[in-house]
Amino acid sequence: MDTTQDILFERWETLKDQVRKHWSKLTDDELAQLSGRTEDLASVLRKHYGYGKAQAEIEISIWLQNLDERTKMPC
Repeated sequence: MDTTQDILFERWETLKDQVRKHWSKLTDDELAQLSGRTEDLASVLRKHYGYGKAQAEIEISIWLQNLDERTKMPC
């Protein structure tokens, strides 16, 4: 399991609402079924946004990186 998968899986309950805000085409039912699995999220993004497999994974990684940067506390 790579770092992206670890972050999504471990923090899914807290990230779910932010995922919905960022990718607004996802339904509540889809989010409930995902359970933080990167492959499943990528599949749903492909369906709704027309991404290829690699692009969906890149979009998830970029979103997580940006999320981490926004939530870092200043020293």
